[in-house]
Amino acid sequence: MFTTDTWITIVCSMMINAVIFGVGAVFVLSIPALAAEAKILLPFVVVAAFTASPFFALAVARRMRLRNWSRSDWKRGDVISG
Repeated sequence: MFTTDTWITIVCSMMINAVIFGVGAVFVLSIPALAAEAKILLPFVVVAAFTASPFFALAVARRMRLRNWSRSDWKRGDVISG
């Protein structure tokens, strides 16, 4: 079936998709000039969130596996954790 990395990426992708859609929908609906064109822009936000989320999920999913962190990586940290 799928590997563990693939399952983690799929789950992360769904959560990231929801966040990207939420940010895009709030952005479109909170600006009056964009809210007038919401019939066109909201489907675009849905498609953009659906296509962008796997790429963001790949970066997050790699970080979620303990085997990808060696002792030096834990001490040094990264962009997300500092």
